[in-house]
Amino acid sequence: MNALLRIENLIKRFGGLTATDHVNFDVRPGEVHAIIGPNGAGKTTLISQLAGELHPDEGSIRFDGRDISRASVPQRSLLGLGRSYQISQIFREFSALQNVMLAVQAHAGHSFSFFRPAATEAALIGPAQAALEQVGLGARMQVPAAEMAHGEHRQLELAMTLATGPKLLLLDEPMAGMSQAESEEMVTLLKGLKGKYAIVLVEHDMDAVFALADRVSVLVYGRVIACGTPDEIRHNQDVKDAYLGDQQEAI
Repeated sequence: MNALLRIENLIKRFGGLTATDHVNFDVRPGEVHAIIGPNGAGKTTLISQLAGELHPDEGSIRFDGRDISRASVPQRSLLGLGRSYQISQIFREFSALQNVMLAVQAHAGHSFSFFRPAATEAALIGPAQAALEQVGLGARMQVPAAEMAHGEHRQLELAMTLATGPKLLLLDEPMAGMSQAESEEMVTLLKGLKGKYAIVLVEHDMDAVFALADRVSVLVYGRVIACGTPDEIRHNQDVKDAYLGDQQEAI
């Protein structure tokens, strides 16, 4: 199967620090590919390069057959890369529906200043409603984001990403700050998206990673030290020594 996303020899330096060190991996259509590693491993720097917020110093990023190494964030979004963040990027004073409508409008390249006259357009409302239904917030469309729980904020942010029609989701710590119950709900939600979208998942919650991932790449000091199935990674001695360690009992 051809890769939807292919990263080859990616390098990113900040002064004397090599944050991304000759990284190679690919993501296949419909696959969940998790990126794990200790704090400071370079995970956020890597996903920022995939999203277009940072450009690599060397190497290439190919998406759906195109070289997007120097493409902007909006260009990548239009091609089908959807990004969620470790901290929710929502407008708390707006309803869930309005937040998702804004995401659809921004993806189409329109300024937020045109939101009010466009508010009744089916081109915005239809995709927004469908995305909210997809993440389980269909009954909460008119609720202001400020009145939603943290777990619902994460669902809302995911809906904002899905409403743009992505082919691949870049999910940066989707379980961050969640309770155990909220994390389990998010895992169930993401399981429902498997096969429909390719997903790059950056996550510290090992239970979630091993429940969701088809393959796992382990990043340590900016370098991929192992890539394989969850079972292969769980039993890889180098990974145990470098990262998992005492977490083995939990997974």
